[in-house]
Amino acid sequence: MPKIAIVAGEASGDLLGAHLISALKGQRTDLEFFGIAGPKMIREGVNSLFPLEKLSVRGYIEVLTHLYGLLKLRRNLLNQILKEKPAVFIGIDAPDFNFWLERKLKKHGIPTIHYVSPSIWAWRGGRIHKIKRAVTHMLALFPFEPVLYKKVNMPVTFVGHPLADEIPLKPNMKAARESLKLKQSSLVVAMLPGSRQSEVQQHADLFVKTAQLISEQNTNAVFLVPLITRETRNIFEAVLYKMQNNAPHMQILFGHAHDAMEAADIVIVASGTATLEAALLKRPMVITYRMPKLSWWILKRMNYLPYVGLPNVLAGKFLVPELLQNEATPEKLADTVIQLLNNPANIKEIKQEFTHIHQSLKQNSAEQAAKIVLSYL
Repeated sequence: MPKIAIVAGEASGDLLGAHLISALKGQRTDLEFFGIAGPKMIREGVNSLFPLEKLSVRGYIEVLTHLYGLLKLRRNLLNQILKEKPAVFIGIDAPDFNFWLERKLKKHGIPTIHYVSPSIWAWRGGRIHKIKRAVTHMLALFPFEPVLYKKVNMPVTFVGHPLADEIPLKPNMKAARESLKLKQSSLVVAMLPGSRQSEVQQHADLFVKTAQLISEQNTNAVFLVPLITRETRNIFEAVLYKMQNNAPHMQILFGHAHDAMEAADIVIVASGTATLEAALLKRPMVITYRMPKLSWWILKRMNYLPYVGLPNVLAGKFLVPELLQNEATPEKLADTVIQLLNNPANIKEIKQEFTHIHQSLKQNSAEQAAKIVLSYL
């Protein structure tokens, strides 16, 4: 029975991995999967040797505080993989963790496939030569990425994004509001503060105060806050509790991020994969992000592009507003949201551009990725 080692680093990687494994199992029923997986991949049959949460650390300073544990885990995982002798290794995102593994495994003759190109088009472009030494074949989610790898004669395939396959080209706001028991006449604002505890800690106070300012101008506004863990929910609820009677009316949801965005008139979202999902749902949005000051300073010094949100990167322009770090204040965020809501022509342009992006990313990605993986077995 051929074995496939597979490592995902966070919730978005877990989703990608689950789609890929499902497609592989549709072609081959004799495959065995092991590595590091989240709940979706585990449901597809992956034997997860370590918890995915151990890898879900973002930011330079945050990584340093967990460095010893991460290095020890990675060394143990390498030894386990070499012992099992898989036919192929698939690293899903988590580049700093997976490239080291891939380089070691490639030296031992194990083909390495990396699923999701790191943002070499945005920062640290010189990494491409190190990537080539570590990766046998790159699977790229975005159409502008392959040309970068072809310049260094590295095997690469544009496979599209599974979210583009999963999400209909025309979202159904009415049905989403009915499922969440929302009035069709309400102004619905989806607020996504991030999936990690550190992100929610950075954004909870910002989002609550922004909602308060918006509700002062729109008394029929409803705020939906989807959170995926009990820990992140506790962090957000603690901020609401501190505001006592001044807290805006916010509905905290367990999961249901897709439903919340589909039901929304506008989305306020921490930069990340959720920005792409909002774009595929054709929702106007304001992108925001905060991180520790030193992490931000380091990131800014290495950034090539004037924008960070995936919708803007894919559009090649500032299609939707970004308010980052010092610009991310409740006053600026609320004002930007209200201005966007009051500009229907701008919203129409945004939705048209999002439709073009959706069509370009809709490539039956899991099947395309599975073909590449199977070619190395």
